[in-house]
Amino acid sequence: MSTTPAALVKRGSGPSVVWSILLIILGVLGIALPIETSLGVVIVIGWLLLFHGIGQLIHAFQSKGIGHIAWKLLVAVFYLVAGGYFIARPIVGAAGLTFALAIFFFAEGVADLVAYFSTRKAGGSGWMLLDGIVTLILGLMIWRHWPSTSLWVIGVLVGISMLMTGMTRLMMALAFRRFAKGVPLQERPAT
Repeated sequence: MSTTPAALVKRGSGPSVVWSILLIILGVLGIALPIETSLGVVIVIGWLLLFHGIGQLIHAFQSKGIGHIAWKLLVAVFYLVAGGYFIARPIVGAAGLTFALAIFFFAEGVADLVAYFSTRKAGGSGWMLLDGIVTLILGLMIWRHWPSTSLWVIGVLVGISMLMTGMTRLMMALAFRRFAKGVPLQERPAT
């Protein structure tokens, strides 16, 4: 087994390349099958809400004081009901999540525009303006066509995110490999 820096980098970046390719494949599938991906995301979120509700329920009985117990029980019940509802009715859950996503994109776009106007003289602030405009338009587009977009928006966005993350990780891993091949191992000074 070789212990040269290039060999170590190649061996260490191998799993990163594999995960990157897997993310790219899953991203393409997410875009190709947006309804299935959307429903899958809603079901996973439902299970996460259920597990969190169980944790809140356990924590409620470990709390001191009746006010804290009552409030934590109420929060636990909310998480359990929401999680169960998402799992039992993922289409309705997708509609709710899509609406929340539209509100989030709209708010983020407005915040980016406000931030741009307060920093517009700084270098690179044009990118903040572009990001704010695109995010605001995306939020408005999702909201304008809601609820008909509910079944595919989440799946497409998750697919695009996975595809972009996979491509970015793959390019970074390959660039790191090329960089490591070109950098010679320097001698350490004697101490």
